Amino acid sequence: MATQRRRRRLRKRTRRHLQGWSSVAAVAAVVWLVGHWAAVWPVLVVALGVIVVAGAGWGLWRAHSDAVGQDRQWRAQEEAKARELSMREVDALSWQDFEAYIADLCRRDGCTKVVVSGKSGDLGADVIGYFPDGRKLVVQCKKYAPERSVSSQDMQKFVGTARLEHGADVAVFVTTCRTFTKAAQGLALRQNIVPLHRDLLGSWVKGAHLETLIVLGGLGDGRTKRNSPA
Repeated sequence: MATQRRRRRLRKRTRRHLQGWSSVAAVAAVVWLVGHWAAVWPVLVVALGVIVVAGAGWGLWRAHSDAVGQDRQWRAQEEAKARELSMREVDALSWQDFEAYIADLCRRDGCTKVVVSGKSGDLGADVIGYFPDGRKLVVQCKKYAPERSVSSQDMQKFVGTARLEHGADVAVFVTTCRTFTKAAQGLALRQNIVPLHRDLLGSWVKGAHLETLIVLGGLGDGRTKRNSPA
């Protein structure tokens, strides 16, 4: 018990000493500031100004960053709306007119000798043409409802004819629906078929070049060996 009392008294004295020294230090700091105020206050003003300017600069940067992000989002939304508006016009076409429209897009992007089969039994070659560098283009057109998906069976038929039957250097499967099934997408990429779903078709309609869409569709620069196995 005596030991505990001594420890408590020691802690109390230590606290009093610390409080006393803190008071002394505070008084000394005040005295020093008063004595050196003329030299100190410009430094304090500059430091305060730096803090204010830095805070304002960060606020402006944050506001600018937010504005840029909102502008990009708005532009993306507007572009999507514009593509969809154009796609509504495409949706109104018959399947025959849709094939003719795709042929016109190919011609617009520099393809030559573009022909449309326009009949059943064409073995997947709805549109055939040639790129300016001589590569043969074969296009399968499927005018499906937007909510539908291109199936693996659809893709298998095109894979089996695009190169073996038609000698395609670049084979494109273009559709008005929004998606390819996972199996159809995988088959297309493995067999060097360019799958153009509704969004990419919308970009094509709005002016994107076919060569660019080939890259976006996952076929690199679209260059394949003639008559390579599907």
